[in-house]
Amino acid sequence: MRIAITAHLDYGFPEPADVLLQIEAAAMADQRLEAQALTIWSDNPITAIPGEEGVGQRCWARADRRLVADYTAIVRVERQPIVLQSLGATPVRALPSATVRYLMPSRYCESDRLEHFVRRTFAGLSGGALAAALVDWVRDALEYSNAVSDGRTTALTTFADRRGVCRDYAHLLVALARAAEIPARCVAAYAPGVDPPDFHAVAELWLDGAWRLVDATGMASAADLVRVAVGLDATEIAFMTIFGTATLWRQTVKVERLGDDGEHGSSPDR
Repeated sequence: MRIAITAHLDYGFPEPADVLLQIEAAAMADQRLEAQALTIWSDNPITAIPGEEGVGQRCWARADRRLVADYTAIVRVERQPIVLQSLGATPVRALPSATVRYLMPSRYCESDRLEHFVRRTFAGLSGGALAAALVDWVRDALEYSNAVSDGRTTALTTFADRRGVCRDYAHLLVALARAAEIPARCVAAYAPGVDPPDFHAVAELWLDGAWRLVDATGMASAADLVRVAVGLDATEIAFMTIFGTATLWRQTVKVERLGDDGEHGSSPDR
């Protein structure tokens, strides 16, 4: 699958501020960058730094009155579909060291507060069968709504409210997976078919020796997700972190499927 990405950010700043941008698609084994260009309109130098776990990169920029960024890319995604239920369980003592941090509670994913619920509700399940049950539960339990979530909303809040946006779905799934002793991390991504079009947040669960992409909202399939960044939660995958104050003037994100000849592809049924 080839994916075309266009993103435009335009923010105003009452006072100069440092900005950390994270909007470039990551070059990885299962997603290859065929073309990309990032233009940041600024009079100050731009500095690129690696993303978490070496996935993707971030850019430091200095905003003075206004910051405009344009990003375009064409990415070839080569990722085979995986049936979660078929994947075996890995005892925590046998996990790779790099995955252990993703078992722990974090600012937005209070997994320690959900352990009793997971043990009681999903008793007898393990590995991929347990992961699939958690995904189904989140998808069925939550209502997609952008009217109830803000920067203070955590997985526990979403668990109680049963509503939220993609970030909240990802946080809750990650927290439940960690409570079930499955390493889980949040992923910033581009995805066709997201409504409304925007930066998208999904989850990755460590199952049977690899990270497995899952979109708990059901809006995107793992086969055409393009990773931007990974991390413990939203604090590490935000597309823009502002060290100061800013006003959104305009922001657009467009993600489309392309055929092998560059023509727009049709959207598969979901």
